[in-house]
Amino acid sequence: MTKEHIYQNLLPQIKALIEGEDDAVSVMANISAALREAMSFFWVGFYVVHGSELHLGPFQGSVACYRIPYGKGVCGTAWQRAETIIVDDVEQFPGHIACSSLSRSEIVVPVKNASGEVTAVLDIDSTELSSFDATDRYWLEQITALLG
Repeated sequence: MTKEHIYQNLLPQIKALIEGEDDAVSVMANISAALREAMSFFWVGFYVVHGSELHLGPFQGSVACYRIPYGKGVCGTAWQRAETIIVDDVEQFPGHIACSSLSRSEIVVPVKNASGEVTAVLDIDSTELSSFDATDRYWLEQITALLG
């Protein structure tokens, strides 16, 4: 099954999983679990905006950084730009914050509220270089839109 087909099947499953649930932590926890299980990603999780930092939220994977400053690392930069960032090789990203030495590539997708303000970011890491592409961007943006 292709990545596209996995996402096509996963999106309605996530919609059904979170339908009617208004607890953001619970929703982010189940989205993280569903994504990691379906896609076999190394690390999947959310960082939530708290003032001038992102704070670690629900995740699946190895231990992670607790706080990320605005505009720092891939997560902080995605928050600052309010746009998805794909990094083929994290060692080449200026200011990359290495929460795990096993992470090689990364995609970070902002979660926006109804006003377009970034409230969190979805962070996904891979142990392989160049793991993420336009297909991931498209479907992960569809998934994070469910949180708005």
